[in-house]
Amino acid sequence: MDNEEVLDFDVDDDDGIDIEHNDSIDILDDSPIPDTTTTTNPDSSAAHYYFPDGDLLEPYDGLEFESEESAKAFYNSYARRVGFSTRVSSSRRSRRDGAIIQRQFVCAKEGFRNMNEKRTKDREIKRPRTVTRVGCKASLSVKMHDSSGKWIVSGFVKEHNHELVPPDQVHCLRSHRQISGPAKTLIDTLQAAGMGPRRIMSALIKEYGGISKVGFTEVDCRNYMRNNRQKSIQGEIQLLLDYLRQMNSENPTFFYAVQRSEDNHHHDHQSVVVGNVFWADPKAILDFAYFGDTVTFDTTYRSNRYRLPFAPFTGVNHHGQPVLFGCAFIVNETEASFVWLFKTWLAAMSAHAARSPVSITTDHDAVIRAAVVQVFPEARHRFCKWHIFKKCQEKLSHVFLRHPAFESDFHKSVNLTDSVEDFESCWFSLLDKYELRDHDWLQALYSDRRQWVPVYLRDTFFAEMSSTQRSDSINSYFDGYINASTNLTQFFKLYEKALESRLEKEVKADYDTMNSPPVLKTPSPMEKQASELYTRKLFTRFQEELVGTLTFMASKADDDGDLGTYQVAKYGETHKAHCVKFNILEMRANCSCQMFEFSGIVCRHILAVFRVTNLLTLPPYYILKRWTRNAKSSVIFDDYGLHAYDNYLESHTVRYNTLRHKAFNFVQEAGKSIYTCDVALVALQEAAKTVSLEMKNEVRRTMANGHVKGSSASDGEHIRRSEECQQEEPEDEMDKKIIELRHELELANRKCEAYRTNLLSVLKELEDQKLQVSIKVQNIKISLKDSL
Repeated sequence: MDNEEVLDFDVDDDDGIDIEHNDSIDILDDSPIPDTTTTTNPDSSAAHYYFPDGDLLEPYDGLEFESEESAKAFYNSYARRVGFSTRVSSSRRSRRDGAIIQRQFVCAKEGFRNMNEKRTKDREIKRPRTVTRVGCKASLSVKMHDSSGKWIVSGFVKEHNHELVPPDQVHCLRSHRQISGPAKTLIDTLQAAGMGPRRIMSALIKEYGGISKVGFTEVDCRNYMRNNRQKSIQGEIQLLLDYLRQMNSENPTFFYAVQRSEDNHHHDHQSVVVGNVFWADPKAILDFAYFGDTVTFDTTYRSNRYRLPFAPFTGVNHHGQPVLFGCAFIVNETEASFVWLFKTWLAAMSAHAARSPVSITTDHDAVIRAAVVQVFPEARHRFCKWHIFKKCQEKLSHVFLRHPAFESDFHKSVNLTDSVEDFESCWFSLLDKYELRDHDWLQALYSDRRQWVPVYLRDTFFAEMSSTQRSDSINSYFDGYINASTNLTQFFKLYEKALESRLEKEVKADYDTMNSPPVLKTPSPMEKQASELYTRKLFTRFQEELVGTLTFMASKADDDGDLGTYQVAKYGETHKAHCVKFNILEMRANCSCQMFEFSGIVCRHILAVFRVTNLLTLPPYYILKRWTRNAKSSVIFDDYGLHAYDNYLESHTVRYNTLRHKAFNFVQEAGKSIYTCDVALVALQEAAKTVSLEMKNEVRRTMANGHVKGSSASDGEHIRRSEECQQEEPEDEMDKKIIELRHELELANRKCEAYRTNLLSVLKELEDQKLQVSIKVQNIKISLKDSL
């Protein structure tokens, strides 16, 4: 019984495919490869198969090896020369000591895939793999000799039932794909220099004199680089955790979170974790409360060009500068990991603002898109246009080289089209011109057009000055600080320098806004109003639009009661007119360019309509607080304080414009004949009497409600007696008293407005002083850090 043997089968899933996120298709494992250099063997019954020429050292019964590994290496070497891949199939162990005493090496195409296995039946297969096993019987069996300890060939099957691979393609077979030590050294050196796998493979092919002599594929190189990077990250991630713990101990409001991996129970608390890491300082959380309406998730630094899996959340502040909302280190790039990251970020930001962003911009990535849909279902998701343009240069490099004008035509079709119809027309004209209708990547890009082409996104707020600016290059916050050679050890210092620099620029912009009044270019009250509300940068942008109206003409195209439609065009360019619809009662206008919806700045087309309708100040609806100098104000009544007097003026303006609009239409119709003119004059006289009588009644109602001097609750009886006396007095005496009371009411209103104006002035002065103190404090902090 002691000599009884146990049969073991090695589960070697040679059908597995290396994980690879790449658009190119590589030959993996032992998948059939098209044979273009086939030679035939006339003695073979399978004459269409490839058989190498020359004498080969073949295995034979009784051939001895010093070890099992030597036998395996010999058979694999033989397989490389012949043109097939190998794997270990089964083994026998001794019951005495459990040692392996027999091995069988087989062709990788041996057997058949079991499609009924539980592992494939109980789970959804997202990426079906090619079936490679075809029941090949070729094999080599070896067993250990009891006395000598050597391994002896006990069986050899030479014949294959499939086509063999020619020498120039044998390097694609799995068992022959190995990265040698010198090749690893070269890959490490080039990766440290910031080169990607494609360029590294080109260098290796040149170095070794051909792809077949390299011994592995680009997929192997990419996987090796990824594993290398993962090991490096895992080795340094503890530095990041130590840094975050220190920041949290210094300031408990500093937020950080770590995603634990599924196998984290194998490690203790202080060991390296492999999940994603997120953190946000108190300023980032507070800034989100002010400017979190639009967010950018920047994944630029995940690319092979950078050595850091770093991804910041950023936005735009009231000066148009990038502002930080938190950072992440992305170790796992699965959909579940991104979902965890987005939910964690949203939870951290909810400390001061329980809201989700209106819009979010990310790289063009299917995994990130799936996570955004889950966590931000109400947000408008946009793909970064700048990243798409960069990827276009890679995917269409041959077109760029052959047609220098392609880049300009592509830019025009995307950025310079004013409507969906214009874009569609330009896009297909572009494809036809350069014969790209069948290009797979461009077809996929067109399918996603609603998430990156500006004409589809202008109805949503993204806080951009214009739809064509390069600011949608979303890696702008850390530009100049993090580059291809930055490692984690250098990262912390550069990260803090970037934060200090951004803070200094924000403080400088605050100072310029408060202490450098802009030069006004027109006598417009609207320009003066905007100069006192907007920050310097935003006012400059508004001023461009306001001055631009001088060359635009607005003509009414349709009048539907309270809603007027205007055609606004530059002088001499009526064929390029924009349509503006203006509701005179609501004091709101919508323009076909949708600039206000996209950037929060009113466009020159709407301003031109305001000019022809005598609207002299901006309605509060068009002044977004996030663009004002008081964007970060925490005074509760600040909104009312800013707009109380404006609301009073607006209501007066609305009444005036409504009456003027109705009267204009009335006069237009009445002046068409003498008869209608006479009727209109009579009607106007009757209207004047009705208005005069209503004004008298309004004064009486005002007196009864106690809105004038001496009308307190304690004087209620006096008011009633006065009303009884007034009924007995003659009409002329009554009119005199009404006039006197009206004068008193107007005087009281003027006093109220004066008090309100004074109060607003005091509040504004307090806010200005608060901002100046904040600027001084930040300057002192910066100077102290510099001195240290």
